Amino acid sequence: MYESKFVKITSMLLLGFSALAIMMVAFMAFGNPQSVMDLVQVKLPNTDAYSSIRGVYGGVGVTIGVTLIYLLLKDRRKGLCFAALLWGGYAVSRSFTIVLEGALGAFGTQWLIIESILFVLSILLLLTGYRSRK
Repeated sequence: MYESKFVKITSMLLLGFSALAIMMVAFMAFGNPQSVMDLVQVKLPNTDAYSSIRGVYGGVGVTIGVTLIYLLLKDRRKGLCFAALLWGGYAVSRSFTIVLEGALGAFGTQWLIIESILFVLSILLLLTGYRSRK
């Protein structure tokens, strides 16, 4: 498969931004889980809650971030597939919230837009960016 220069650069930027965004929240969660939950005005009531935020946002976030970096370096096409699943999953989850619980606040709306754009960009790069070299 042949990867155009535009796709290569844009894919690297998308995967790098994705890794950075996820890792920033992960490191926040490791250092101060409450700071992550402050973004959505939730107070952590006990050490089990702190542990859960460290695990889900911290541990899983680092794993996702490292995976994105690895794919950026080793297989950008697979990285775009992973990014599409990641950002699409976030966007679908927020959309379920709108349907089931009602409108999102400013934070959720902002991230729904960002996640949707990253999902669409990942899909567009996958569909238009790779072709066979003859």
